[in-house]
Parts: sequence; structure tokens; C-alpha cells
Amino acid sequence: MTTDTTITEVVLPGIVEPDGLLLHRRAMPVPARGQALIQVEATGISFAEQQMRHALYPGQPKFPFVPGYDLVGTVRAVGPGGDDTLVGTRVAAVTKTGAWATYALVDIDALTAVPLGLDPVAAETVVVNGVTAWQMLRDADLTAGQTILVHGANGGVGSVLVQLGRHLGLRVIGTAAARHHAGLRELGVEPLDYREPEMAARVRELSPGGVDAVFDPVAGPGVRTSYALLAPGGKLVVYGNAAAVGTGQSVVWVFVKLLTRLYTWNALPNGHRAGFYNFWAGQLTRRAAFRRRLRTDLGIVLDLLLQGVIVPQIAARYPLSEVSAALVFAENRSRAGKVVLEP
Repeated sequence: MTTDTTITEVVLPGIVEPDGLLLHRRAMPVPARGQALIQVEATGISFAEQQMRHALYPGQPKFPFVPGYDLVGTVRAVGPGGDDTLVGTRVAAVTKTGAWATYALVDIDALTAVPLGLDPVAAETVVVNGVTAWQMLRDADLTAGQTILVHGANGGVGSVLVQLGRHLGLRVIGTAAARHHAGLRELGVEPLDYREPEMAARVRELSPGGVDAVFDPVAGPGVRTSYALLAPGGKLVVYGNAAAVGTGQSVVWVFVKLLTRLYTWNALPNGHRAGFYNFWAGQLTRRAAFRRRLRTDLGIVLDLLLQGVIVPQIAARYPLSEVSAALVFAENRSRAGKVVLEP
């Protein structure tokens, strides 16, 4: 049980620049039945929070709210009827919002135990990012020896995705800025500069028959190129809409256009598959099954991290009090991996 009486949390008050984030103190919350109070040791900055700052993330709360998509921390209290043996254990959770704080209330059935010996910051790099990468690769139904193309291979999800791909015996081509190429080569990736005008031609040189899957977090005009690079029966997996940032377009309209295009492509008789990966699919209609699957998949990824199959890609570490600077650093994408806040 904690002796603290207040918590500090980051509040996103509206569509503001990073320096418009607010630090707010309030009384320590008390867990209700089915909840646990988590002392947050690490929480990440993902592309989702960058979209939320622009009001571009589908289903985000109304302003103001506390961002923070995932966390790693220690259970300090449980609600009435809860299992007291959880107190003192280190856990990870995907929260969607609310994790940018010194303490957070999380549903107990959303918690996954973190293996002993794992550093909380290292574990944080694979919570939402690792589950996303693992589920996308598994659902793509690929086999060893096949070739995949990963756009944004240096990013939070991309850097885990390429490592899992190599672990599964896949050949990985990854796009990123040239400054990230040396690091990608160390991970066994064949890097290409996404800004190179002839990037698509370079992919075709490396894989003349096309690639077996493309993982695209951008969903802009280049999604057509991604689709065109597929081998017969190949799979296009879109898992973000980074191209929508800064366009001024409605996020709903951008998303509807994207889904329409993907469904139209699926009707073509070429055997290709195109789809949008939704991390939260099934949460509303099959909540218990969704959370069981999430706990299982996160447990697998954390074990792979413990085994050294995944090397944590930490772009930078910041205290919670420097969240504005951390967000600027994350949005500049100057270093590979994930930016982590340490409350």
C-alpha cells in the first residue's frame, strides 16, 4: 500500500502544441471493485497520442483528458474483494488513455504479469507495440522464407515487427530514413530510404516476384504502391493513418476512404488480401475474450523480450515532468524505437 496521498498526471486540454500539456495534481484515487491501483514506472509515447493531440485518433475521449496508451508498474492496492496477493507485483497493461501519471486505476482483468528480471522501461517498449506487431504477423499467416516489407521499420511498432519477423524466419525489407539504416542492418533488416523516388523499384529489385506482406502505418497515397508490390496472394496490412496528420481532413472521412479502398481491392480476382488492423477489435462485443487474448499475446511478447529474441529499442527516456520535451522528441522521429516516460 502506498503512503502517497496525491498523484501527478498529464492533461491534454485540447488541440495544443506539446508545450500546451498540463501537469495536474489531485487526490490519490481509490480502486473500486475489480480495479487495481498501479504505481506507474514506465509509460510510452506512441503515435496514438500524437494523433490525439490533433484530435485525429478514432474514438478518443473529449478534451480534456489524461493520455497514455500503456504502462508498466507495480500494484499498490486492489479494490474490495480483490486478490491481495497482487499487491507488490509488477504488471503491464494497455490502457488507451490515463497512463501518463504517477498512479493509474486499471481493471484487474486487463493486467499481465511482467516476468521477474525485466526492466520496466524495456518491458514498456513492447506492451502495445509488441502486441500489435505479434498479432499482425500471426494473423498474416506467413511462413519462414517469405519476404515482408515493413514501412517505418525504425518506429515503435516497426522496430518490434522486424525483430519478430526475423525470429519467425522471414526476410525483412524495411523503409526508414537513411540515418536509421545501420541500426536496421544490425537487426537483420534490408533497409531502404522511404524518401527515395525509386523506392518501389528498389523493392522489386530485392524481391522480383513481389513481397508476401506489406505492413503500412501511413495509409496515405503510398498505400497504392504498397498494394502494387504484393506477390500473388500477398497481404497488405494497414495499421495507422499517419498521413492524415496535418491535412486538416476529418479523421472519419480519411478512415472511410481508406476502408472503402481496401474493401474494393479485396473484390479483385488477384488473390491479394488487404485489411486494416484494429487493436481494439472485439473489445465492445466480446470484452472477456478480447482481454484474454490480449493477456496471452502480451505474455508471449514479454517472454520473447526476456529471452533476448526482442532487443528493446528505446529512443529516449524522460521524467513525467518533461513530457512536453518528450513529445517533441517523439514527433521529430530522430531516433529509432520508443520514447518512454518514467513517472
